[in-house]
Amino acid sequence: MPTTTVADAAVHYLVDGTGPGLVLVHGTGGDAEKVFGNVVDHFTATNTVVRPNFSGSGATTDGGGELTVDVIAEQVAAATQDAVDGPVTLLGFSLGAVAAAAVAATRPDLVSRLVLVGGWADSNGPRDRFYFETWRALLDSDRELFKRFSTLTGFSAAAIDRFGHDGLAASLADEWPPPGIGRQIDAGLHADVTKLLPAITAPTLVIGFADDAMIPIDGSRRLHEGIAGSRLVELPGEGHMDWFADPSTIVALVREFLDRGREN
Repeated sequence: MPTTTVADAAVHYLVDGTGPGLVLVHGTGGDAEKVFGNVVDHFTATNTVVRPNFSGSGATTDGGGELTVDVIAEQVAAATQDAVDGPVTLLGFSLGAVAAAAVAATRPDLVSRLVLVGGWADSNGPRDRFYFETWRALLDSDRELFKRFSTLTGFSAAAIDRFGHDGLAASLADEWPPPGIGRQIDAGLHADVTKLLPAITAPTLVIGFADDAMIPIDGSRRLHEGIAGSRLVELPGEGHMDWFADPSTIVALVREFLDRGREN
């Protein structure tokens, strides 16, 4: 089980495939396998795919102190350097997208291309702060309500209906969330990479979900506005985590983006 040490953390990561590096960074409450397990095989024929678990997820361990976007970014950068020769294409989802933006801004030598999926620039607005505070309060008070709230805001109405009654019951019975999710929620609550965005020079693809009730589409739009030369794709009718069930659209967009990089 490959790991690398960053401060007091033993950062676990997975590596598959061969070729140029493609690093996939999960979001809050996810991990390398839960988020990208059905994605990785689409890229292993052409890329060395690295999937780090940042603190609070997977087999990564640390001292349990405050978790911030800066700490997550350091862990992602360290795992990337330990696993594959750079520079790499760095893809982050949700909180992972915020951290990926921080890596691209502070380590331009490490990132050749950047993909930000369902991300945001900061949590300073009233709605975003209220969301994260509510999410954390539910986690602390009633885990079943926390899971219900996460499902209702994480997926579109159509996706929830596709789960059916049995699927929704199964999701409530699942062991999720992981013990470290509270620290990750706190990191999201205090996230702010706005001032870093102008420093990003890597070609960037921003993918946002038009019907996202967890991380509204405005988060992706603000990332796009802050990163010079970036491309924004808005997926209509999609919730934050709808793509977990069918990642084909995300895979196609990323493949096209990678192909453009190989042509240049």
